[in-house]
Amino acid sequence: MGTEKEDLFSSMPEKKAVLTLAVPTVISQVITVIYNMADTFFVGQLDDPNQVAAATLAMPLFMVMTAFANLFGIGGASLISRSLGANDREKASHCSSFCIWTAIAAAFIYGVSVLIFLPALLPVLGTNDGTWEYSSEYIFWTIGIGAVPTVLNPELAHLVRSEGYSKQASLGVAFGGILNMGLDPLFIFTFKMEIMGAAIATMISNTAAVVYFFCFIYKIRNVSTITMSPKLYTLEDHIPGEVLAVGLPSFIISMMATISNTVLNNIISTYSNEAVAGMGIAKKIDLMAFAIAQGMTQGTLPLIGYNYTSGNRTRMMSVIKTLLYACLVISLSGMTILLLTAAPITRLFIDNAETVQYGRTFLRIICLACPTTAVNFFVITVFQATGKKIQPIILSLLRKGTVDVPLMFLFDHLMGISGIAWATPAADMVALVVSGALVIPYLKKLRMGQVELR
Repeated sequence: MGTEKEDLFSSMPEKKAVLTLAVPTVISQVITVIYNMADTFFVGQLDDPNQVAAATLAMPLFMVMTAFANLFGIGGASLISRSLGANDREKASHCSSFCIWTAIAAAFIYGVSVLIFLPALLPVLGTNDGTWEYSSEYIFWTIGIGAVPTVLNPELAHLVRSEGYSKQASLGVAFGGILNMGLDPLFIFTFKMEIMGAAIATMISNTAAVVYFFCFIYKIRNVSTITMSPKLYTLEDHIPGEVLAVGLPSFIISMMATISNTVLNNIISTYSNEAVAGMGIAKKIDLMAFAIAQGMTQGTLPLIGYNYTSGNRTRMMSVIKTLLYACLVISLSGMTILLLTAAPITRLFIDNAETVQYGRTFLRIICLACPTTAVNFFVITVFQATGKKIQPIILSLLRKGTVDVPLMFLFDHLMGISGIAWATPAADMVALVVSGALVIPYLKKLRMGQVELR
């Protein structure tokens, strides 16, 4: 890490440091959401709810790849930043090699497994005669063929960001996103490949982003600890355990979200494919506010971790305070915008009255969870950045796939289809209460110097 990057972590004014790291991360997260939305948007222009529903039903399998990227990306970023704070560059290099190559292996095995078991997986996802073929085509290209680049793209962004290269990390993600938005209409409409074209565009875009990151890592090889060298791959020095322990909460968040979305899609598919398409559109739009809060927290994680291990308690607490305020302001603003614009935004995606009506209703309900989600992510990030293991896991389990699942069935029974959407803000409120109970005393101990900084 160069002197400029060391200044960013150790001496730059806290607010400026947070903005320097977080703003590019937020931008990259927003662009990621936009290009994820691009598939839904351009497929929606076909005015076929079955194809929009098919992409929605495939999402749980796609989220497993996000889980792997977060497991090795966030877990690795935390350990690298803490190692640099402790001036242990060798461990940081071993960590990066371990994270990259283990992620490649995990993604490859997952992609092959999905191809093998796809006929058995499709009914579990909630497909029917109208969505089976479309879902199969979409999954084949985005996961079966594209698993490795899809995992590596966000993972490498996390690792590069851990050394302060936030702008470059964001540029890589943005490059893939912009390319995807350009390729989508080409493959979907010009080549008349419809939803399969959207899937191929996504796979190509992620591959191109990975090539960018490989080139950047090679460029900074003389000053960086980020390396792909197989010679530095190791299972020693507690690296696997530390990476997996810190990354596990983020992995669990994505995996539990996979379970949650699978249950959600199965319940909604009993109503109609239009309802599934409407929920898919609503959740994609809501991801925008979610991504901004996640970008703020993930971008600031290395800054907290570095000052935690370097022993700079005052700077660390100032960064945490700044991050909390930013999360609250941004998430409340996002919720307000979505509440006011739910109908016209939903209508942009598809010209189908029934689908638009479902999407508008679902979006107005789901967006109420924006503030609670942002604070929950803030709390998880504080614990991850300081190397805590148990608290993030508890909070990760509460957000999705546990509390919200029984609430979906209960609210569906009590309120009908809109009740399914109400399970999201209700479950997040439960998680918020637990988050407060865990983090408030911990922050007090950090401020009073009752927690050993290491």
